[in-house]
Amino acid sequence: MPYIANTDQQRQKMLADIGLTMDDLFADIPDDLRIKDLKIPNGLSEQQLRSRFSALSGKNAIDLTLFLGGGFYDHFIPAAVSAITSRSEFYTAYTPYQPELSQGTLQAIYEYQSLICRLTNMEASNASMYDGGTAMYEAMMMALRITRRNKVIIGDSVNPIYRVMIHSYTRNLSIDLVETKNDNGSINRQSLIDSIDNDTGAVILQNPNFFGIIDDYTDIAEACHAKGALLIMSAYPISLGILKTPGEMGADIVTGEGQSLGLPMSFGGPYLGFMATRKKYARKLPGRIAGRTTDTTGKDGFVLTLQAREQHIRRDKATSNICSNEALCALNALVYSSLLGKQGLKEVAQLCADKACFAYEKLTAIPSVYPRFHAKPFYNEFVLDLPCDAADVVGRLIEKGYAAGFPLSRYYDGMENSMLIAVTEKRTKQEISMLAEALEAVL
Repeated sequence: MPYIANTDQQRQKMLADIGLTMDDLFADIPDDLRIKDLKIPNGLSEQQLRSRFSALSGKNAIDLTLFLGGGFYDHFIPAAVSAITSRSEFYTAYTPYQPELSQGTLQAIYEYQSLICRLTNMEASNASMYDGGTAMYEAMMMALRITRRNKVIIGDSVNPIYRVMIHSYTRNLSIDLVETKNDNGSINRQSLIDSIDNDTGAVILQNPNFFGIIDDYTDIAEACHAKGALLIMSAYPISLGILKTPGEMGADIVTGEGQSLGLPMSFGGPYLGFMATRKKYARKLPGRIAGRTTDTTGKDGFVLTLQAREQHIRRDKATSNICSNEALCALNALVYSSLLGKQGLKEVAQLCADKACFAYEKLTAIPSVYPRFHAKPFYNEFVLDLPCDAADVVGRLIEKGYAAGFPLSRYYDGMENSMLIAVTEKRTKQEISMLAEALEAVL
């Protein structure tokens, strides 16, 4: 049994035995970066601690009317979702290694995979991913393994947060990452098609894109396949209730953020990445896949059929080392979607689109407020150009009770006055009209 030092005296003795001091252990850290004093206050009683945290939480602006988007959306979540998913049989188990003890969990994963396949019009899905950004990275690596190439083309109208993550993950890899510029909010079609060559392993696009613009990438998929490349599409799952699916466009791998399927925004997580592909590529999927089978008596049963991650095989043979399964979040998505049903999902998707159109008309009627991308079809998000700095306007609208939008200057040059606005089924006509009044007053 290893020796554990529990006191300062024991730690000092251990260091003395090996001829070191505590300062020696941190010698590589420059002195100006070291914390000299943690300034930890004295402990509090439970009652004092509750009062302290209540006072701190009261500083959070939790009553804002949200018009934020950019990949994360304020949708209505029926109370039945948490009532079902908070049952103890769902949240106690993590990995169902023993199928004879985990039939409920395995079936839930299997049904979730079926949901994702139906939404995206693909043939195989894994058991879920960490989030939308890492799912996109995993899809990229999967495409490069399939094509045995190292060039990736990604449009700058793909979510910039995801693009930052991809740049971070690929910094030390031998991948030729080419980022194309948008043309008035949409992909520059001819430029992108011309850049696809025999070295290209994957093209990554998003629909609706980060600016909310809807597109049909069927021609891009054909151009990819003509050169032996794969098309990866990031999708907003609610929009798939009414939009053409990635599968119908010819996409090879589909990813996205599943937060809109019954997960609260929760200060940024936990969230859910989904990932689906063609059947012929199923064995290249990272993570694990639940399958349906029969036992020796002919009864239906569920098992983990493919588990090509590092904890199941040699690390150098694994499809991924970061493919954490968000099983409880995936269950939320499944329960939410089952409660809505096919028609309910269509109705929510249509409400988002219709209310966004209403907001677009109300806001662009304000003097000196203009649409950034004219005559472009959008889903539930659109970009406005303001007569002044968008970040300043957003800050002033927060004071009036509105999280009005996402300033785009952080990720796009020349868009200091541009703001991305999202509208979901939760926003009422009254709230939209009041936002228009508040924006006009601020301007």
